[in-house]
Amino acid sequence: MSVPEPPAGRPGRPGPDPAEPGTPEHPLLLTDPRMMRALAHPARIAILQHLGLDGPSTATECAAVVGLSPSACSYHLRALARYGFVEEDLASAADGRQRPWRARIIAMSLEEGEPGQPAAVRAAGRLLTDTLATRFNEVRAAYRDRASEYPQGWRANSGWHQDVLHVTAEELAELRAEAAALLARYRRLDPAQRSPGARRVHALLDLVPWFDPAEPDPAEPDPDER
Repeated sequence: MSVPEPPAGRPGRPGPDPAEPGTPEHPLLLTDPRMMRALAHPARIAILQHLGLDGPSTATECAAVVGLSPSACSYHLRALARYGFVEEDLASAADGRQRPWRARIIAMSLEEGEPGQPAAVRAAGRLLTDTLATRFNEVRAAYRDRASEYPQGWRANSGWHQDVLHVTAEELAELRAEAAALLARYRRLDPAQRSPGARRVHALLDLVPWFDPAEPDPAEPDPDER
């Protein structure tokens, strides 16, 4: 599972080193339940997404995006900074009175349901995934509330696409990699790489095993037929 989106940065300011953990090329594996719980808040996820996609911002600028007061955003930014998700970026300040923040970790992954995983890690991971789902639903609801205002081309090509697949674990891994590569082609964080008229679209790929894990593996021979 991967969370939130990668950064675009502001013109003239390079993004994070692609080789560093926490980038789209090298997502940071979250194993510390304290980090998971620190991020497990819809406003904090929204703030981190904003800093990642739109570049360094002050608490006041974040407040305008997430719908909270500047003091509340300042609190959430400090909480995110405590666990290394963001840091102050005074070099981007317009003057000495500003305190911009920038994203440090913008791509993460979780290991869900690993055998022997400590209960605290499992509970924090579940809390974070549930919070992410809440945030995704907020983005979807915001679109649906104003869907009639969007041009027909955007309405016609947005929304759900549901299907059922019958694959092996290896084929599922191949499918996931192919889908991720296709989405990455259109990420185009550098505005210069975008097609004229390109706008931001939220994409979510969710592949969920839909079978009982206690069922016999169909690839294994039936013991009664040996």
